[in-house]
Amino acid sequence: MRLRGRLAKSRSAFGQSLLGLLGAGDLDEDSWTDVEDTLLLADLGAATTTEIVDRLRAELAARAVRTPEQARAALRDVLIEALRPELDRAVRALPHNGADGVSVPGVVLIAGVNGTGKTTTTGKLARVLVADGRRVLLGAADTFRAAAVDQLATWGERAGAQVVRGAEGADPASVAFDAVKRGSVDGVDTVLIDTAGRLHTKTGLMDELGKVKRVISKQTEVDEVLLVLDATTGQNGIMQARVFREVVDVTGIVLTKLDGTAKGGIVFHVQRELGVPVKLVGLGEGVDDLAPFEPAAFVDALLD
Repeated sequence: MRLRGRLAKSRSAFGQSLLGLLGAGDLDEDSWTDVEDTLLLADLGAATTTEIVDRLRAELAARAVRTPEQARAALRDVLIEALRPELDRAVRALPHNGADGVSVPGVVLIAGVNGTGKTTTTGKLARVLVADGRRVLLGAADTFRAAAVDQLATWGERAGAQVVRGAEGADPASVAFDAVKRGSVDGVDTVLIDTAGRLHTKTGLMDELGKVKRVISKQTEVDEVLLVLDATTGQNGIMQARVFREVVDVTGIVLTKLDGTAKGGIVFHVQRELGVPVKLVGLGEGVDDLAPFEPAAFVDALLD
């Protein structure tokens, strides 16, 4: 019910429009063009749209769909399948044995451009882990924005997590290195590293992100690289994602502001484009509004 309420914009613009088109029974070519247009307007992208329309046509024919209820069931199955429910969406944030057999913290690098909600996502993830009984340390590697460091420190206080910060303008890689080192010495379960919100067009800053990961890897592997994308930015978010994927091995997507967009199709598009699962979604400004992404629940919320 909570997810359904938060996706009201996408539901009316995307889910209900599709159901209205499909529920009418036999579709002529003009109707299928309308289906395609609805998917494109919802930011699914051309390739995903073509794939879903082809699957829908096949399913409606195979099932001899005649009622709105049958159309809804077929659409639900096709959309869930397109989200690849078999993908592993667990966030790898738990301690494990390192190369020498000694337990090391799970290390999560959190990346993205400014304004996507990256620092907030780091804080919310810390809160979730601490509530689950985990000891968490935050590394404030966004050293060029004092506000970001202060914001992360506030989240640390709220969540009950340690924070490692450097001087303003300090080398982000050294802060990240110190955070992982402290986390290992103190025996924490998880180290979350908040990196600078890089503009993906600035080569030097992207190189710096690669350096942060390499420096951490001298101590232990980075278990997870979460890329935070703003769901309301559509195609621009996809472009950002491609560039980040070239610099670091992105292992999961966090889509923020999903409650603020009528274009919920970005979930389908970004997964197909990157071949990386959406693992978490941000559904509001509240401290507990970071949720695991569940394909079936998401589709049901769109269609309900």
